[in-house]
Amino acid sequence: MKVVFSSDQIYLHGGIEKVMAGKANYFADVLGYEVYIITTEQKDNQPCYPLSGKIKLVDLDLKYHRDKSYFHPVNLLKIPGHYLKLRKVLKMLRPDVFIVCNFAFDFYWLPFVEKRIFKIKEFHSSRYFEHINRLQNTAVMRKVHYLINDFLESRYDRLIILNPDEKTFYKSANISVIPNPIDISEKLTASLNHKLVLAAGRIAPVKGFEYLIESWKLIAQEENGWQLHIYGEDYLDTQQKLQEIIDKNGLENQIFFKGTTEEMTKTMINYSLYAMSSITECFPMVLLESLSVGLPVVSFDSPTGPKNIITDKEDGFLVEYLNVEMFAEQLLKLMKDENVRVLMGKNAKQNCHRFSNMVIMKQWADLLLKCDKNG
Repeated sequence: MKVVFSSDQIYLHGGIEKVMAGKANYFADVLGYEVYIITTEQKDNQPCYPLSGKIKLVDLDLKYHRDKSYFHPVNLLKIPGHYLKLRKVLKMLRPDVFIVCNFAFDFYWLPFVEKRIFKIKEFHSSRYFEHINRLQNTAVMRKVHYLINDFLESRYDRLIILNPDEKTFYKSANISVIPNPIDISEKLTASLNHKLVLAAGRIAPVKGFEYLIESWKLIAQEENGWQLHIYGEDYLDTQQKLQEIIDKNGLENQIFFKGTTEEMTKTMINYSLYAMSSITECFPMVLLESLSVGLPVVSFDSPTGPKNIITDKEDGFLVEYLNVEMFAEQLLKLMKDENVRVLMGKNAKQNCHRFSNMVIMKQWADLLLKCDKNG
């Protein structure tokens, strides 16, 4: 079987890129599929996550202007070239399955190109807030926009969402729920005896790091021997704004930005807790990675992903949404009791096996066998 993945790039660190690399490697090395990854703007950069030597990379070299709106005229002018280049590649490769991992202009025309190809669209972010807006927004043009999207999604052969709570936000009947997989190494286990808390993700407003800092301000009143380390790439100078909050509250000796790490699970074993303060998360890889090394988690019960990963009071704590005081309380509870941390860590290590590569990739393999229009 010939499978093609499509995304904008694979040189920047991110959950979508990491999951795509893992699936592509499994398809190529374990299932023996012929695998391609098509990008629109790789810019001669090397992939940031390891890829099998069997995987072939194709870049369309479109050079969208990411510093401008996706619908800015300079980007809209690139649509014809995008369409022609992608159609040419598809005619040449003649894949059996085409998996769209990210959102781009090709979302709008792919269902109608090369109809013999089984087309799958993945959704990696939560639609919770879009759903709320859809219910409340009465503007005609916005309603038309939603109807167009509903129609286009219905034309894909299959939509993949990451957790069952998201299903109610879609109109298509062709939906499969397949969570992200995690590669579990029994050799990597957090010792849980360091006074260090880890948080990670793109340094962007949606990650809610300001709530974590506010929570840490309360923690510092009781525990000043612990540190919080935040990993991730800066987005729109958000890190500078957060650093100002840290400095204003006198936390500069307790909270540190650590940049990016290429091997998050190896980094995690040096920590004792993971903290997630995101405003919304669909199915965050970093929570799977935390569980896989036995790292207890404290997370807001944000829509809609954490509760589909964390088992409350068993391998972590799910905290009332955006409740900073409760967040601090649960972190302190785990900071002060190593025995509870160790017990939750053991539970985490066990519970993550339901998301193992063996379990999740079998779901993908079964789906692709059903999807093969030529099989």
